[in-house]
Amino acid sequence: MQPVNPSYADAVARIFDASTFTRDLGVELAGCGPGWCETTMAVSPRHLQQDGVVHAGVQATMADHTAGAAAGTLMPAGRIVLTIEFKVNLLRPASGDRLRCRADVLRPGKTVSVVESSVWARRDGEERLVAKATVTLAVTAPIA
Repeated sequence: MQPVNPSYADAVARIFDASTFTRDLGVELAGCGPGWCETTMAVSPRHLQQDGVVHAGVQATMADHTAGAAAGTLMPAGRIVLTIEFKVNLLRPASGDRLRCRADVLRPGKTVSVVESSVWARRDGEERLVAKATVTLAVTAPIA
């Protein structure tokens, strides 16, 4: 995949800087390239649900935001992406000290892009796939 904005990495970094919700969760940009993005998050007690595993909402947020950033690597300057639909499959309980998410653009588009995200949980130094998401994003002008 070829980026149309040579400053796509700066644009993705701005997405993370501007997203106070994901920043409050602790989601951090680990890297990106044309058509992909990777994030990490240190797991703390505030991320857990009542049974002691990472809450589905935390995993879904990480998968969604990382997907948006992956799609953002292929956007022209002055365009943004907004999620219009996503589906998350929680494959197994997410427990451990760290989450990692990798999102890859499946279909870039001028009006709609489709991205797949995979979330892994690290426990005792080993990563296990815990969730997969398919995210559909609208390509649009900035809202503000």
